[in-house]
Amino acid sequence: MNTSTKTLVLACAFGLASGVAFAQGECSMGKTVTDGVLTIATGNPAYFPWVIDDNPASGQGFEAAVAYSLAEHMGFSNDQVAWTRTTFDQAIQPGAKNYDLNMQQYSITEERKQTIDFSAPYYTAAAAVLVRQPTLDAGASATLDSLKALKWGAGAGTTAGSLIASLIGPDSQTLLYDDNADVTEALKAGQIDAALLDLPSALFTAAVLLDDGAVLGQFAPDASGDLDQFGAVMEKDSALKPCVDAALAEMAADGSLAGIEEEWLQGATGVPVIE
Repeated sequence: MNTSTKTLVLACAFGLASGVAFAQGECSMGKTVTDGVLTIATGNPAYFPWVIDDNPASGQGFEAAVAYSLAEHMGFSNDQVAWTRTTFDQAIQPGAKNYDLNMQQYSITEERKQTIDFSAPYYTAAAAVLVRQPTLDAGASATLDSLKALKWGAGAGTTAGSLIASLIGPDSQTLLYDDNADVTEALKAGQIDAALLDLPSALFTAAVLLDDGAVLGQFAPDASGDLDQFGAVMEKDSALKPCVDAALAEMAADGSLAGIEEEWLQGATGVPVIE
């Protein structure tokens, strides 16, 4: 059981004792913006691997799949799930919401908790290895021996440097840069071979910021230290939060959450776990 799963089970253990009630929808009854419907918001557009083809109603993609599994554990059938769209910033503004949950890779932070509620975490970001095609062409692979031989860079104000030392122990000293933007530029210039980012950032950087970027591998979250955790956004003081947290605890306990992660963040992205 990884760290994120343990956190969910411990934080929401009370929900396990009332699984029958949740299956019948008793917990969430009368607590949604539309009675008998769970309204979930996502981005406009929503991107791979979180949602496939910008179609959350398909249930394809990590967050889309989590949403439907969560709804089921709360007692909602698929046809009782409605989708809406918001910008990223709209969702974290204070005030009433026209949805019950918003899932757009929101990192749980104390600052954001001042204006919104978060669910228990449904994903703990893994540390991932970002490289460019020339490094792959030179024979780099998702093994510790191969990673040790690479030239690494890290943002000076991030935890990446210490993680590189503890997880990889490279043969050469890690070069430090002001921030991750400078690390990306160092990759482009060939000053370094690899960088360590959280998996969502690595996927985005490889696909959008680099012409020939690739995510070589990822470390299991329980090996990666305290990285970002994603939670569903809800209106401040939402009456639905205990129901959502308990359902997520059940998903962690019955293995459905881990199965979705394996399918969409390992299988679909093709990013292997580094052993």
